[in-house]
Amino acid sequence: MLATVSASTTTVVLVLAVFLAASVEMVEALTIVVAVGHTRGWRSALEGTGVAVLALAALVAIFGPALVRVPLNPLRLVVGAVLLIFGLQWLRKAILRSAGYVGMHDEDAIYEKTVASLRAEGKSVGRDRVAFVVAFKGVFLEGTEIVVAVLTLGTSAHRLGLAITVAAIAVALIAIIGVIVARQLSKVPENLMKMSVGVMLVSFGTFWTGEGLHVRWPGDDTMLLVLVVLYALVVAVAIRLARKPSALATGHA
Repeated sequence: MLATVSASTTTVVLVLAVFLAASVEMVEALTIVVAVGHTRGWRSALEGTGVAVLALAALVAIFGPALVRVPLNPLRLVVGAVLLIFGLQWLRKAILRSAGYVGMHDEDAIYEKTVASLRAEGKSVGRDRVAFVVAFKGVFLEGTEIVVAVLTLGTSAHRLGLAITVAAIAVALIAIIGVIVARQLSKVPENLMKMSVGVMLVSFGTFWTGEGLHVRWPGDDTMLLVLVVLYALVVAVAIRLARKPSALATGHA
């Protein structure tokens, strides 16, 4: 019974982590694609997007099976360290934004900046090379983070197929929402999502690093939930302690 509960806990946290990570990166990629499409035309923007998606799928196909064949303990030790690095970077940025030291991530501002840059390039005749490159680069760079999350989380949990499926659902869902709302991507609570993903990545990183070092966690996989709660509390306290006086005044207003 306990083993079933532990396995279910790991699966739930894995699904949430992959879904949120894929959603966050997809929002950023979609913002760039929408800006390119509206400014320079959809044909080259969609072509660049398609080529980037194929390249990302190739990465998963090449590295996924190779990672699955790696012995579990060394794999979890390496993956745990990678997740800790990624997770701490995400949390650092999220804490600084919430504390008022760094501006909140603004998809509208990214959209306007991309549009201004594209307009400065001037129109192309026929196939638009600039639109293709910008769309490809945006989707490929953001998509690479999705691939890293899928491969690391999926292989370490021995649920690569589930991780790929969840990421695909998240990407498709955000794409559909993007088609419907287009310029309203700023309404997605991306900063909160990034903080949540950071907490989950650090929790998985801690758990799997311990597993790789043969640490026996109390409650087995259920310890993941404890780690998520503990790191969430640490982040909340860190934000409170680091918050600028101006941000505190605004919060009380």
